[in-house]
Amino acid sequence: MASTAERRRTRWVRRRRRRWRLSAPWFRRGALALIALAALAALVLGIRHWRAMPHPSRARGEIVSALTLYRAGNMSGARAQAAAAVRDKPDWPLAHALLARLYLAAGNGAAAEAELDRAKSTGFDPARLHQLYAEAWLQQDEADQAIPEADRALHRYAGYADRVKARALAASGNLPAGRALLEALLADAPDAAAWADLARLRRQSGDIAGADDAIGRALALSRRDAGALTLKGELVRDRYGLVAALPWFDAALKVDPGNPDTLLAKAATLGDLGRYGAMLDASRRALAERPNDPMAYYLQAVLAARAGNDDLARDLLDKTDGALDDMPGALLLGGALDFRNGAYQQAADQWGALSGSQPYNLSARRLLGAALLAGGSADDALDALRPIGLRADADAYSLTLIARAFEAEGKRDWAAGFLDRAASPSRPSSAPFGTDDGVTTLAGTVNAAPGDPVAELGLIRGFLEAGQAGAALGHARALAAASPGSPQAQTVLGDTLWALGRFPEATAAYSRAANLDFDEPAMLRLVEALDRTGHRDQAQHALALFLSQNPANIAARRLAASWQLAAHDWPAAIDTLEGLRRTIGNRDAAILGELALAHAENGDAAIATHYGAAAYRLAPMNPAIVDAYGWALAKAGDRDGARQLLVKAASLAPGDPGIAAHLAALG
Repeated sequence: MASTAERRRTRWVRRRRRRWRLSAPWFRRGALALIALAALAALVLGIRHWRAMPHPSRARGEIVSALTLYRAGNMSGARAQAAAAVRDKPDWPLAHALLARLYLAAGNGAAAEAELDRAKSTGFDPARLHQLYAEAWLQQDEADQAIPEADRALHRYAGYADRVKARALAASGNLPAGRALLEALLADAPDAAAWADLARLRRQSGDIAGADDAIGRALALSRRDAGALTLKGELVRDRYGLVAALPWFDAALKVDPGNPDTLLAKAATLGDLGRYGAMLDASRRALAERPNDPMAYYLQAVLAARAGNDDLARDLLDKTDGALDDMPGALLLGGALDFRNGAYQQAADQWGALSGSQPYNLSARRLLGAALLAGGSADDALDALRPIGLRADADAYSLTLIARAFEAEGKRDWAAGFLDRAASPSRPSSAPFGTDDGVTTLAGTVNAAPGDPVAELGLIRGFLEAGQAGAALGHARALAAASPGSPQAQTVLGDTLWALGRFPEATAAYSRAANLDFDEPAMLRLVEALDRTGHRDQAQHALALFLSQNPANIAARRLAASWQLAAHDWPAAIDTLEGLRRTIGNRDAAILGELALAHAENGDAAIATHYGAAAYRLAPMNPAIVDAYGWALAKAGDRDGARQLLVKAASLAPGDPGIAAHLAALG
């Protein structure tokens, strides 16, 4: 028999075996789980490594996807696929050539040129790349180099090459030759891209109607071109307004969601509408598609400046690296930032450049004069402001600047005369232009450049400034007939007819101009002409239409407020004026005075008195302001204070019926 020790050992072994049998499945399952997890980790690492490595077979699929998206007009999506193909097969010439073409579609000429060089170095036939190199150089502002390169293109690419050459001719200053080349190309066969290019050149030459017709023909042939849809949106924005343009930009982004030009056009439009969050989002998306784009940085700088963050705005402008130094908007913004920072000479330099490039821009002259005066150059300020001071309709701010400049020179008699004009509550209708050039000089410019519409416009302006509207009429009629699609030509005809007192004919010309380009000056001319010719209902309709498309426009809102006051619609006037005050701030005496009057008539005497006092502190010699403050005090029960102010207002503007009525009502 087994000993007790042996029996114990046998029972221990049996128990161990039984435990092993019970635990083995759990162990096996745990081990298998660990093995599976390790395998999964290896698979993930392997996939990552596989994706990171060049993969020729995957590159072919990406090129197929890129071409499919390209044919659908989705250039940004196609560009991403082509870039992936280049990464997966860096020695594939076709991938580099396609990526270059897609960079051109995004307007990135430098990146396109680099990819074209890579395509050649990997074996792509250089003879097939001339037209692409030409466009890449054109996009880098090397039009003179682009023209001969386009001429070297193979016959099979002649249409593409001619389109590039036409745009290069226009960029080098020969716009008529560029248009003629495109028109000849289109005479042979309809081509959507050529029609779109012709639309761009017509717009550049001021032929808005012709541009709209051309882009309509382009879209009739193909609606898969985001660039053409964007141009249509820009033309709609010019002709009809900001709101009407947005659906066209959205249609373009539906075709090509990452098109940087469309995103920037939409961002600018949203900014003008006051939709700043959406503007910032669109500009950021454009930067993601086209890094370091100067226009995107400029739009963001505008947004920062509007928010009062001047340091950020200046940093963003610096990122443009001088690419926008000649752009009017950038000069305007840069000058404003310098002026607010006390750098008056730098502001004068920028605004001087703006005024030099736009000699008829009175706002630029006004800003230049302010900067020069603030910087201590009173004599230079007077030179800048002289064309404004000579106008009968000069604004109060400019007249005050001129007065301060004369004071700085010790000429107090002259200063007093301009201060009196600044305080006057009424001004004549707006004069069309302001120029120092004489008719003889301007006529010489026309003789030196026969057929140049810009020179003709200058001569007509000179005639009008010299009071020779009769001499201007023949030139204006000829220019309008030769350029029926140009809003400037129709406008100058309207101005000439208006100066001759032929108001119905002038109104018709202004209407044609507004139908071509319904911007702020066109709206103001048309509304005034309709009102003056007895068509207040049509004038109100035109103003309402403009405001529906441009709800943030200050001039239109001011005009609407003045009409609401005239109609005694006090609540509506208060709403409009309060909106303006929030936009402009609390330093506009006219708005504060009108708020005082509206609140006084609406029964809010305390608020009216508050606004009246604020306006009076800013402009104590303006009879309209003095009257509004006096009437507010009268409504608040301060008859003595009201009488003193109303008597002062009557002495400043004797015969003014409104002031006289308030004084008479006081008893």
